[in-house]
Amino acid sequence: MSETPISLSRWLIEQQRIHSQIPASLRLLIEQVARACKRISRAVNKGASSGILGSLQTENVQGEVQKQLDVIANDVLLEANEWGGHLAAMASEELERIHPIPHRFPRGEYLLMFDPLDGSSNIEVNVTIGTIFSVLHLDEGVEEVEARHFLQPGRRQVAAGYCTYGPQTTLVLTLGSGVTAFTLDPDQGGFVLTQDQLRIPAQTREFAINMSNLRHWAPPVRRYIDECLAGADGPRGKDFNMRWIGSMVADVHRVLQRGGVFMYPWDRREADRAGKLRLMYEANPMAMLVEQAGGLAIAGAGRILDIEPTELHQRAAVMLGSRDEIERLQRYHLEAESGAA
Repeated sequence: MSETPISLSRWLIEQQRIHSQIPASLRLLIEQVARACKRISRAVNKGASSGILGSLQTENVQGEVQKQLDVIANDVLLEANEWGGHLAAMASEELERIHPIPHRFPRGEYLLMFDPLDGSSNIEVNVTIGTIFSVLHLDEGVEEVEARHFLQPGRRQVAAGYCTYGPQTTLVLTLGSGVTAFTLDPDQGGFVLTQDQLRIPAQTREFAINMSNLRHWAPPVRRYIDECLAGADGPRGKDFNMRWIGSMVADVHRVLQRGGVFMYPWDRREADRAGKLRLMYEANPMAMLVEQAGGLAIAGAGRILDIEPTELHQRAAVMLGSRDEIERLQRYHLEAESGAA
């Protein structure tokens, strides 16, 4: 007889009671987020049959045209997490301002940030998309939560994770002591433990990047990619494969499962921006997950998790994955900075 699968709730309770890893309030918050992800998964799976595909005639704060599912996912996460008593406020990639917990609900000690539906441009073509989230602790003594209270470096995250909506619905989570994956069991109606202590191989032969932008990249990134493309005949002495889905959550999930490098670097088309991806909603949570799995995440010469944020919707360059490869990329950036100096 096979063993009974370990549910997400049971696993979280064990982290709280047996291992003393997390307080009860954080456990309950993660369970709330997971329930919201289940609701989003059902909406995504209905697809065209429910008439909720396609774009709205609106733009979000990022200037991007919103999909119907973007708005649905955002509303689900807000509604599911307002009343639990674990949060003081939320912030979303889709909203210009923070979302304080309404006064009619009890206020908690945590801040939740999320990208409600990462990769939404792939919705209509049925490619894996997902939700990314990050949990911060609100400083003691704060009476009225403001956007500045969210501006904490990624190393101060108390939890981070994402949920993929693809062939399976998978929740990947870190509480600061490794990375664990749970798969939604449609028979049980809940998430069950499927992988514990995920580890990213230090070496790889795969990289994920949008090669159409090659001419816009900075020299360190060009140098690294040129060496990969040279293959066995080049300085690396081995052949590489390129993978690119165009959905960060799907590309990073592949890196966590089998190694590799994911890159969305700075480019010259928007030279005044540090990068394209959002630091607080995408880069920080993914960097925490990758580093907890033994990888490395950089924005150039420095770690993503060490960036001191100055804006709620700040952007950053992102290069993360197998440690040996990211250390090489980091060295190329440091050499370029030294040469420029």
